[in-house]
Amino acid sequence: MSGGPRPEPAPRGPAAVPALRLREASLSYGSRRLWSGLDLDVAPGEFVAVLGANGAGKSSLLKVVLGQQPLQAGRVEVAGRPARRGDRNIGYVPQQKGLEATTPLRARDFVRLGLDGHRWGPLLPSRSARAKVEEVLEAVGATSYADVPVGRLSGGEQQRLRVAQSIVGDPRLLLADEPLLSLDLHHAGAVSALVDACRTRTGAAVLFVTHDVNPVLPYADRVLYLAGGRFRIGTPEQVMNSATLSELYGAPVEVLESGGRLLVAGAAAEDRHDHEHAHAHGRAS
Repeated sequence: MSGGPRPEPAPRGPAAVPALRLREASLSYGSRRLWSGLDLDVAPGEFVAVLGANGAGKSSLLKVVLGQQPLQAGRVEVAGRPARRGDRNIGYVPQQKGLEATTPLRARDFVRLGLDGHRWGPLLPSRSARAKVEEVLEAVGATSYADVPVGRLSGGEQQRLRVAQSIVGDPRLLLADEPLLSLDLHHAGAVSALVDACRTRTGAAVLFVTHDVNPVLPYADRVLYLAGGRFRIGTPEQVMNSATLSELYGAPVEVLESGGRLLVAGAAAEDRHDHEHAHAHGRAS
């Protein structure tokens, strides 16, 4: 499996405190179990890709971490504290969705919302806030269109701003929920590289939900694969292989490498197609 050596996770804060910890975590909707007995520690600076079938509970996992969805059993902690809504230790990149063309908000003001958008009233003048926004705009390569209304920007440019907004508050944990949807291969690779650069620069841990491992393959330290109420956790080499996925799905799955990309055939590929079809019709995963 290609992609070159992965960077060592950047240290941040007490080494003994994971950015994210789940213990015996279980989640169900009615009688349908999404996953159970999930133990996961995500270290500061670590990049974990979350993969799996449509309806396997990938986005639901992020809702649990965000404090929006309670577990049926177990516990979840962010930076050593129970998960809760509005945790400023978390940055969040939502699914890629175009902003209305008439949206007048400037790019720099859109990013600034990541610092104080939770407050009522107009943004207060702040030299430090302006400097932080400028720093992040430069980090994501968006300085040249900082004063352009966001509705006039391309999908790739808007997604860069979402990443900037998610990191401007220096989070300990960065959650990305299918941020590559609707992006072409070039922009998907660029956004994946951007998230990796941000975690390397800041030391934030990353939980990156995606339907395709290829754009994040060079950066992922580990993969969490969810399917049929079960899961596997390991390095990409340990998880993204024919034997592991065949066992997970209970059906033959073949994983091939071609031109530095992984090609998946069998049950996993069919689920991935269903997943893309579901998002085209607005269903959640």
